[in-house]
Amino acid sequence: QVQLVESGGGSVQAGGSLTLSCASSYTTYYMGWFRQAPGKEREGVAGINSGGSTNYADSVKGRFTISRDNVKNTLYLQMNDLQADDTAMYICAASFINRAIPSLLSSTYPYWGQGTQVTVSS
Repeated sequence: QVQLVESGGGSVQAGGSLTLSCASSYTTYYMGWFRQAPGKEREGVAGINSGGSTNYADSVKGRFTISRDNVKNTLYLQMNDLQADDTAMYICAASFINRAIPSLLSSTYPYWGQGTQVTVSS
């Protein structure tokens, strides 16, 4: 069973930055970040495969950067220029099935963390 533990969330003012981390108990092929705000559906934010190919939601392109350290089995999400609409629970996900283009569909990820809250005040 893959265990994923997120950290790094917090409160920040609009325009600020945060870096999220997700420690995995296994080396997985592709990993992703999702977010869910109260009353909204979970949405894919960014994904990365074992080769380092990345995929981003249009809403975060140019502001967020996903990366991974395969030695440490850790996934990161660098978030810059945060806005109030970015407020959500950020959740790490993983899969052992590799894909050339990392998926942003939650149905393609069988393993999930508990999430870390990000709150952006305007």
